Amino acid sequence: MDIFDDLIANKKIFFNFMKERYEVHYKSNIFLRDILYAIKSFYEKKGRKLKYPLAEQLAFKFTEYLVSQSELVPIEKNIWKVNFSFNNSVKEIVTE
Repeated sequence: MDIFDDLIANKKIFFNFMKERYEVHYKSNIFLRDILYAIKSFYEKKGRKLKYPLAEQLAFKFTEYLVSQSELVPIEKNIWKVNFSFNNSVKEIVTE
């Protein structure tokens, strides 16, 4: 399994991890750089160091995927609105 597939498979865990360090909640803004550094840190905790260019590539690909799933809504370049909420550490999609 490659890193991107692992990130998608562990999306709930990743966002719960990210939520511990960043303000991630329903309708909050989220920035590419925050996602990039969260990906880097998430995999370092798993014992896998990612170089910046790979983490950046994963962040772009991951945000594109989340937009396609309506979990992020684009606001500006590299800025999105979070379109899901956390309920008891389980991601729950909230659609409008």
